[in-house]
Amino acid sequence: MSSSFNLFCTVLVFLLLPAISTQESEGTRREVIVARHGAVATDDGSCSVIGMEVLRTGGHAVDAAVAAAFCLGVVNSASSGLGGGAFMLIRQANGKAQALDMRETAPAEASQDMYAGNASLKATGALSIATPGELAGLHKAWKDYGKLPWERLVRPAENLARRGFKISPYLYMQMEKTRSGILADKGLRDIFTSNGELLRPGDICRNMKLAETLGKIARYGSEAFYNGSIGVDLVRDVQSAGGILTISDLKKYEVKVREPISAKVLGLEILGMPPPSSGGASMILMLNILAQYGLPFGNSSDLRIHRQIEALKHAFAVRMNLGDPDFVDESEVVADLLSPKFAEELKKTIFDNMTFDSSYYGGRWNQTFDHGTSHVSIVDVERNAVSMTNTVNSYFGSQILSPSTGIVLNNEMDDFSMPTGNRSKSVPPPAPANFIRPRKRPLSSMTPTIVLKDEKLKAVVGASGGAMIIAGTTEVFLNHFALGMDPLSSVMAPRFYHELIPNTVFYENWTTVIGDHFEVPADIRAALQKRGHVLESLAGGTICQFIVHELDSGSMGELVAVSDPRKGGFPAGF
Repeated sequence: MSSSFNLFCTVLVFLLLPAISTQESEGTRREVIVARHGAVATDDGSCSVIGMEVLRTGGHAVDAAVAAAFCLGVVNSASSGLGGGAFMLIRQANGKAQALDMRETAPAEASQDMYAGNASLKATGALSIATPGELAGLHKAWKDYGKLPWERLVRPAENLARRGFKISPYLYMQMEKTRSGILADKGLRDIFTSNGELLRPGDICRNMKLAETLGKIARYGSEAFYNGSIGVDLVRDVQSAGGILTISDLKKYEVKVREPISAKVLGLEILGMPPPSSGGASMILMLNILAQYGLPFGNSSDLRIHRQIEALKHAFAVRMNLGDPDFVDESEVVADLLSPKFAEELKKTIFDNMTFDSSYYGGRWNQTFDHGTSHVSIVDVERNAVSMTNTVNSYFGSQILSPSTGIVLNNEMDDFSMPTGNRSKSVPPPAPANFIRPRKRPLSSMTPTIVLKDEKLKAVVGASGGAMIIAGTTEVFLNHFALGMDPLSSVMAPRFYHELIPNTVFYENWTTVIGDHFEVPADIRAALQKRGHVLESLAGGTICQFIVHELDSGSMGELVAVSDPRKGGFPAGF
């Protein structure tokens, strides 16, 4: 299956990209497509195309998710890849749903006080690296659901790594923001610089070591990573840099198969990721609070946004009681987050003419903030659906690229809470539920979501963007299902965020890499300020991938797929 197949994959991608892009010249935006059979929405067009071709050749939605994830790990390694982790939510056309937790875990030698109060060691460098889980999860998902050969799903990404891909404007922005880290690490420097300068948008980037690694994975599966030569090389590189990852950590890594959380709200059923993700339960709490008002939960835009912000602050206050369910009993907290009665009580504390200090919302613990991610939404011919969010955490993770394997390594240890005696009296203490333990998984904001109506697939949604993911995913959902916006408008609408601490509303005010400008209108900002909100503009935000299944447009229904223009990606379908 080798050389001719490899050439086919490479030629296919470059032939299809111009065809998909021509939609823009016909007066429509390339970030939205309508498809009859299957659709893939990622934050990079080449990866959407690779996923679509998997569907076109008879692949399951999981097959497409695996191929797209491998692709994103090559062309968007600042945000995701083999050195990181992911959450995958799967809903079969027969109604069966599963949540695959491939979140990174703390190494066995990790401990609660390992950083001795030094937050910089937790944020970057070798001690910030947790045991990667993405590959184990992708391989398990494929074994359980896949229809196509494993090698078929890995080869397109291997070709991109070997033959090269163009640096996108968004990747270049991430490189610019991580310039010092890239220049300080030989592995990153060898891939992303030339003659001492960062590669520029449009420059061809190659990662030959990653291509070799992907070639081994294509032939031997995940064993080559977790119990083979790739893992040996990776661990040697990490330990040489001062890290504590071991071969035993890789061998003992487990993918957790969990039951999705679910709730019925606004006439729909929401499927979400359970802990250690806080996203699904937090989103459902927000929706249950807003449902108390009735649709459209406010007679003006500024009132609706005010109520959303207040609901979001309550969700952030509760979420920090969550943690890895293998280490923390969070069943009562999850039950509260999913309870309409609990939401009804919280709604009584929301006033339409004012807001309050962070302490008002009852949060006992300080927040943790995860960072860069990548999201994929997929629906196949049979209407199997996948919502998957992948991450290496911060831009380029730990800012270490394993020179032996070409893999960018995560800094997921930074998502744990760290005990410290030096804190302001006005800031709550760190959350014990999220303290480090060996082989524990840190709390996450990732919010992969699947929406059903009358037990039929209605939508797949999710976002990247760290702690802002909960707000971004919920806003896109509400724009479409509560306010009646079309899918593209739902994604294009300017967004606002709140993380409880600091007590600030962050609102979009930025021009993206493709020239779109997003800004919350001045009259809404003024109305929020009158209610007491402190506002701050944000030149960035979440990146959402949204697929809506139009159930009334034929026997199988049309799929409207949107890739968020904020990152420059576009979807693919047929």
